[in-house]
Amino acid sequence: MILSETQFIIVTGGVTSSLGKGIVSASLAKLLQSGGYTATIQKLDPYINIDPGTLNPYEHGECYVTEDGAETDLDLGHYERFLDSYMSQANNVTTGRIYQSVIDKERRGDYLGKTVQIIPHITDEIKRRIKLLGRQNFDFVITEIGGTIGDIESLPFIEAVRQLKWESEHNFLVVHLTFVPYLAAAKEHKTKPTQNSVKQMLENGVQPDILVLRTEHPLTPEVKKKVANFCNVKLESVIEAMDARTIYQVPLLMHRERLDEVVLQKLKLPPGNHVNLDAWNAKVEKILNPEKSTTVALVGKYVELPDAYKSIIESLIHAGAANNCKVNVRYVHSERLENCNIAEALAGCNGIIVAPGFGHRGIEGKIEAVKFARENNVPFFGVCLGMQCAVIEFARNVLNLNDAHSTEMHPATPHPVIDLMQEQKNITALGGTMRLGAFACKLTKKTKVFDAYSTENISERHRHRYEFNNVYLDQFIKHGMVPTGINPDSKLIEIMEIPAHKWFVGVQFHPEYKSTLMNPHPLFQAFIKSTISE
Repeated sequence: MILSETQFIIVTGGVTSSLGKGIVSASLAKLLQSGGYTATIQKLDPYINIDPGTLNPYEHGECYVTEDGAETDLDLGHYERFLDSYMSQANNVTTGRIYQSVIDKERRGDYLGKTVQIIPHITDEIKRRIKLLGRQNFDFVITEIGGTIGDIESLPFIEAVRQLKWESEHNFLVVHLTFVPYLAAAKEHKTKPTQNSVKQMLENGVQPDILVLRTEHPLTPEVKKKVANFCNVKLESVIEAMDARTIYQVPLLMHRERLDEVVLQKLKLPPGNHVNLDAWNAKVEKILNPEKSTTVALVGKYVELPDAYKSIIESLIHAGAANNCKVNVRYVHSERLENCNIAEALAGCNGIIVAPGFGHRGIEGKIEAVKFARENNVPFFGVCLGMQCAVIEFARNVLNLNDAHSTEMHPATPHPVIDLMQEQKNITALGGTMRLGAFACKLTKKTKVFDAYSTENISERHRHRYEFNNVYLDQFIKHGMVPTGINPDSKLIEIMEIPAHKWFVGVQFHPEYKSTLMNPHPLFQAFIKSTISE
């Protein structure tokens, strides 16, 4: 920590959702970090769920898991990928968690008989959560508020921001992200949505300090000046956020727009060190101008919603850049895969990933994809349920254990090669009860995974209830599928390989959660390398 006092930056959004508040927040943090400051990012989600752990991916995209086992919003994945630092339970707070905390205090009698209300009790708890990270010796805490200004669910958060800004004006800043649409027929940008968005902020007592304008076309100086005049901000505080070819360009674009400089000036802070983004820029160049290409099939049941597999997709981008290769992802819906169409669906794919998930829907299609990869020597990577599908397929078609399955999908299977973990058998609640967070794994030397990691002891993040059934282990080893990664404490099988195959690896954990642009995950790097024609 350089500064004597933590600086707080709130990032809000207006006009429409999905403008990229998370990417802007992560980009600003990256710039401050590159200037020598320490920074972390927090996401406040207005929904009443305690966390996204029980949410269907169609509702909220991927559920991201931190080192300490928090099930969080997918934006925390962006935060980690940009900053190369770990987030924690404290970095994602929902309305549900806020209300749960307040109600628990009320039940304990902490409020001494007072009537519990939105103001001050809920807003005080929100403020406490925002300030909590500041006690961990960060120079900057950037807090992204989910949703859009005007949402009923967001009102307590905006009120808390109003109070904080009033109480801590010297070290508190609000960045508001809006959208400036371009009307092709009129050949001009329209600033009225931004004006109305800022007006809503003002009605709630919050004046944005900086405006970031998302746009598909470059903004003219006249447009920026108009926004500045109507929204009570200085011209230099109006920042253009052009659409980028990759999200990893955004820090470069924000630096060009001087976002980090404006933030430091507003907070009356020294400029810090020279921001050096050379290594980052070199990685971006590899993404934008690769020398080679490969095509990978991503087999899953949510492929019509790529955000459901956001970390896997980003990990493929990282691994592609590390191999100077563009990774073309073919999304293959597992529900539509059958033995009769599998060859056509996967034709031309240099590698196959079978994605994680829960439930029986699409499971047979995933098993067919595993079989195709195994029998045709196509590089295969199975993640969590993908690894379990590989085990089921091998049991059925190599060990001749007819009807082998996971007890998750078929409780009465005669051959439960995948079974519920022992410690899960008495658990009935769904939220936050899986095997979550980082666990140790010991690798077997002279294996593909050991070659990838170049170390014997690793730690990876988990999110599952079912595991490989060790009762069947000897049969698998005898027929050529071997365990190459084992938890040293629980003896849980973490990794299965087929050594005779070109590259066939299934992992019980989620390696995608630890891949970043500057430090691509070794397994994704090795997998992509195996798919590239020499």
